[in-house]
Amino acid sequence: MVVSLKDSYMVKPALPTWNGSLSLSEWDQIGGGRLELECNAMGVQLIEAESEAKLDDFGDFTPSPEFQYLSPFIDYKTPIHELPLLLVQLTKFSCGGISLSLTVSHAVVDGQSALHFISEWANVARGLPLGTEPFLDRKALRAGDPPGAAPRFDHTQFDHPPLLIGQSSNEHVGKKDNAVTMLKLTKKQVEKIKNRANEGRINGDNGCAYTRYETITGHIWRCACKAFGHRSEQPTALVVCVDLRNRMQPPLPQRYFGNAVLDVIATSRSGELVSRPLGYASSRIREAIERITDEYLNSAIDFLKNQPDLSGFQDLHGQGPLFGNPNLGVSSWLTLPIYGLDFGWGKEIYMDPGTHDLDGDSLILPGQDGDGSCVVALCLQGAHMEAFKKFFYEDII
Repeated sequence: MVVSLKDSYMVKPALPTWNGSLSLSEWDQIGGGRLELECNAMGVQLIEAESEAKLDDFGDFTPSPEFQYLSPFIDYKTPIHELPLLLVQLTKFSCGGISLSLTVSHAVVDGQSALHFISEWANVARGLPLGTEPFLDRKALRAGDPPGAAPRFDHTQFDHPPLLIGQSSNEHVGKKDNAVTMLKLTKKQVEKIKNRANEGRINGDNGCAYTRYETITGHIWRCACKAFGHRSEQPTALVVCVDLRNRMQPPLPQRYFGNAVLDVIATSRSGELVSRPLGYASSRIREAIERITDEYLNSAIDFLKNQPDLSGFQDLHGQGPLFGNPNLGVSSWLTLPIYGLDFGWGKEIYMDPGTHDLDGDSLILPGQDGDGSCVVALCLQGAHMEAFKKFFYEDII
């Protein structure tokens, strides 16, 4: 597929906006210094592109390296303070169809905030008023005084992840060829996974059945350990991204516009995950999630405030932890309003997370038809992908 860049525009605010600097919360910090958001009305770059391809050429939209040309290009070697906060690319196909792709800075917003912005943008494009005003006060996501207080918990989620037994670094993770896939689960398959995990419930899990996320993620974790061919004593970590809005006291407004998420780590040994029932993997995930209380969050903020340099916690410019083999990261978009956005030309025929090429990184999305199905977007080293697919479906039967 050939995509030609036709033009580029800087879209400025239609009305005067406030000028000044806003402090970002501790979660938003991704450089050695404490970053601020400079509000200067510079606008957003809108890229206009076109392609001779037709939408029918994409078939069932199986992931392809060519998809990257439908998204704005970003040079991640650029200093963090020079990276754009938002880029938009509109690509027109020869059949008259179009694709709309956005690249948004995770330093400024999380998934829920990004979808809030996009849905309100779609409303405005159709001549509708804003449905819900964003809550912009970043002070709501700060620990109490005095600044620099000692953290009250051991925040192992900021440690480097386990290495493969016999390895002294994880440099191999970024040097292998990766493969990307979208694995579909029918409603019946989702129910089978949930039922199987809850048959093996671990006592003490607060009486609630394991959720769709906990069970599907546990299934992904077990299948990955099998596909990797680990030794039974191999330590493995699973990164879980937790929304903080309802876990703080008082809760953050649901329309808090910022980066209100925290990664937590579930750990085990591969042999235990593979040999024990699926419910064991789900129990490890739940245990990690339930650590996130208001007291724990304030302690984590204090931990970050005490760090002289935060760059080591971020996967930018080759720094920060890499979560490839023997580790994984699984994020959930199950409750995000990712479908049905209408900019005036009707609802989309397809949506996906775009470029998704970090080894060990995965997303769980709801099926587009709203029928209870799910889709797992997954990136693994190519050498492990076919084995993973085999276990992923065979272990459901």
